[in-house]
Amino acid sequence: MITQRALLFSFLLLPLVLSSAARQYRPVIGNQEDVSLSDGGYVEAKKSKREIMPFTKLGPDEDYLPADTPDDSQSPATADTSELPTCLLCVCLTGSVYCEEVVPEMTSVPALPKETAYLYARYNKIKKIMAKDFADIVTLKRIDLTGNMISEIEDGAFTKLVLLEELSLAENRLIKLPMLPAKLTSFNANHNRLRTKGVKANMFKKLSKLTYLYLADNELEAVPLLPESLRILHLQNNNITTVSDETFCKGNNTHYIRPNMNEIRMDGNPVILAKYPNSFICLKSLPTGRYS
Repeated sequence: MITQRALLFSFLLLPLVLSSAARQYRPVIGNQEDVSLSDGGYVEAKKSKREIMPFTKLGPDEDYLPADTPDDSQSPATADTSELPTCLLCVCLTGSVYCEEVVPEMTSVPALPKETAYLYARYNKIKKIMAKDFADIVTLKRIDLTGNMISEIEDGAFTKLVLLEELSLAENRLIKLPMLPAKLTSFNANHNRLRTKGVKANMFKKLSKLTYLYLADNELEAVPLLPESLRILHLQNNNITTVSDETFCKGNNTHYIRPNMNEIRMDGNPVILAKYPNSFICLKSLPTGRYS
């Protein structure tokens, strides 16, 4: 009888002992706050503040683990992305930007990275050159805007480019030209709609370093004033009807020789060059064009 009572007492006492032991040895995490997965995120108790951390699934049948915490040094908030859009559309190399046949269509000059020296933005749909487009990029040495739809260039768009040597505006819709920078050595405005009244009288004459001048396939009625430095001149397929003794030479100085001029193309104009023999006496070779 005593044995039965002892056994019954043991069965009643054992759950109480186990419960007390469990409470005594329960592990403490942080400040006794819970750690759990909630709403697809990993909740980490840290003192009195909870932070939601992204998680990464290891595999189709595996558990979720917290993803790595982003490195603050590479945070998008501190990264310089001011030049990113242009260099996503174009190819940016050291000092050069290539924006040729850009998709989606490029209708204006893009914002250029600082210290850009060479811009190639050919065969797009740029319609207008603003004065601000190149105002801050004084390092530019070459600009090629061939094959766009440019019909207007604001005054001063190129005048601040003190290092610019080569400029191509070929295959556009220009009816007049802006002032050009003083150090220009090559200028190409072939295949536009230029008329003589759209070109300032001394525009090219003042460019003492200009070596190559391409004005073919326009609507010019006369040869513009030319600098002594010029070697190559293309004026074919215009509406030039006359030339004078002062066009290429100096009519009052029969001993004057133009030493640098190697090539003049005037074919495709209505002028008959044979009527003006004194216009070429200072040249090494006759211009290409009509003589009968």
